[in-house]
Amino acid sequence: MPSLFGGPMTTFEDSEKESEYGYVRKVSGPVVVADGMAGAAMYELVRVGHDNLIGEIIRLEGDSATIQVYEETAGLMVNDPVLRTRKPLSVELGPGILGNIFDGIQRPLKTIAKRSGDVYIPRGVSVPALDKDILWEFQPKKIGEGDLLTGGDLYATVFENTLMEHRVALPPDAMGKITYIAPAGHYSLNDTVLELEFQGVKKQVTMLQTWPVRTPRPVASKLAADTPLLTGQRVLDALFPSVLGGTCAIPGAFGCGKTVISQALSKYSNSDTVVYVGCGERGNEMAEVLMDFPQLTMTLPDGREESVMKRTTLVANTSNMPVAAREASIYTGITIAEYFRDMGYNVSMMADSTSRWAEALREISGRLAEMPADSGYPAYLAARLASFYERAGKVKCLGGPERTGSVTIVGAVSPPGGDFSDPVTSATLGIVQVFWGLDKKLAQRKHFPSVNWLISYSKYSGALESFYEKFDADFIDIRTKAREVLQREDDLNEIVQLVGKDALAETDKITLETAKLLREDYLAQNAFTPYDKFCPFYKSVWMLRNIIHFYNLANQAVERGAGMDGQKITYTLIKHRLGDLFYRLVSQKFEDPAEGEDVLVGKFKKLHDDLTAGFRNLEDETR
Repeated sequence: MPSLFGGPMTTFEDSEKESEYGYVRKVSGPVVVADGMAGAAMYELVRVGHDNLIGEIIRLEGDSATIQVYEETAGLMVNDPVLRTRKPLSVELGPGILGNIFDGIQRPLKTIAKRSGDVYIPRGVSVPALDKDILWEFQPKKIGEGDLLTGGDLYATVFENTLMEHRVALPPDAMGKITYIAPAGHYSLNDTVLELEFQGVKKQVTMLQTWPVRTPRPVASKLAADTPLLTGQRVLDALFPSVLGGTCAIPGAFGCGKTVISQALSKYSNSDTVVYVGCGERGNEMAEVLMDFPQLTMTLPDGREESVMKRTTLVANTSNMPVAAREASIYTGITIAEYFRDMGYNVSMMADSTSRWAEALREISGRLAEMPADSGYPAYLAARLASFYERAGKVKCLGGPERTGSVTIVGAVSPPGGDFSDPVTSATLGIVQVFWGLDKKLAQRKHFPSVNWLISYSKYSGALESFYEKFDADFIDIRTKAREVLQREDDLNEIVQLVGKDALAETDKITLETAKLLREDYLAQNAFTPYDKFCPFYKSVWMLRNIIHFYNLANQAVERGAGMDGQKITYTLIKHRLGDLFYRLVSQKFEDPAEGEDVLVGKFKKLHDDLTAGFRNLEDETR
């Protein structure tokens, strides 16, 4: 329609269409500055250039937007188009996540490999995160038309695999009266399975949800965690326990075994689901996980063997992938973990390694010309780390039926040269409640897991007291005594180096020998043996009880013998006369949990009684 001035009249729709595009003004590595972006929002998803590269707006000034691009930016030119999508960076949540492997922005790597036939991810590739063609077995709950549903309510279950039941919940922002619910059958993720009516507006619901990764999923309330995270590693379960819903940090230099501990947690912990994020680590470590996990099995309570991969989701963002996507991979992983938590599951999330994520923040911050803080990291590093770790915890889930879930975050930290005063390590230690400090010297002595028992700590010991008292009333005292013995050994080592072992009192010699027992036969664990790769908690408790029982009996025998006329009881005499019992004490770790709890506890109890009888006979003979 011609206007008064003869030119075409601009309608509202035309100008709206026009403003969907900006144009590139400047390219600096993974950071792109675009003009003509008036009306854009912070953290809005954009498509950059003719290759449709995925990016996210991280700064707005006037009508120009600074974008961090999650793909290689080589070949971008000034005046290339930038398309606004009007939505934040989001992940797709629904059946099909488990057993899959994604990159940092939730693109399925298996599907990309099939479609492109390339070993690298092609630029600008756009593949849906979840396969929309697979039919899932949908089983609705006992609800019908006319019932009311609110956000978070579970309305159906889907058979995902033989290990996990996928509980389908209403998205947190939906509510209304049911006008249609699909009967039991097979449906794809695009099929409408539920229709709700709220204030006269009808809404179709599928099994697929999308959720912005930077927004924590809502919960009814946060709860105090009181159940231990059992890892199958004696040093962690007995001395430095974490809880389901806790935050743990594993700092250690190269070669100390951070990745091995993370993988052991994924394989053997008492979590229902595991999300493993390889953030900026080497590609061969993720390849190792991909090769190992499908072959690893876990034994269920009913005796079935199932692949660990069936409960695992991998987010791989290796060191040769674009730097900016490292930040996204951490948020993608935690959002997937929160989704399973909302079903009522206990989820563990491994982030390996948060140092690489911090390095990505440092690079982007440097390109934005922000004021650097300690070691060049941005001043907001601690705040970003805190906002990530705060998404852990045990919660009462939104909606009905009433259920609790938890997200446990285990973050590996790689300080350069093993220096724990590094800004990332010190910021992390100010946030997390459990610190498993790995020691290079222990790793060089081939003592694995190389957790240093003198510097590590757990702030959850008080929260777990009620659990320990129910499990075993003596355990807390035994653990305290074991820590004292290890601490005392550290003090005595200086004296031994100065004057030699022979100058020590007999009780000190017993302390040193008990500490050696604890170090070599209790805290060290061989991950490549069937009997020691996983240590159930009852075995950990009984092994520790017998070692401390030996320590107490030996000290009592020496002290009683000191005031009598007969032959003095020395440590050498105890070792000589009770060598057989000492050998059995060392051999406790060889007991295979596959024999069953009752058989093992019977053996440990017999050793406990034999120790008592052996020391009684020794005292009688020397009187």
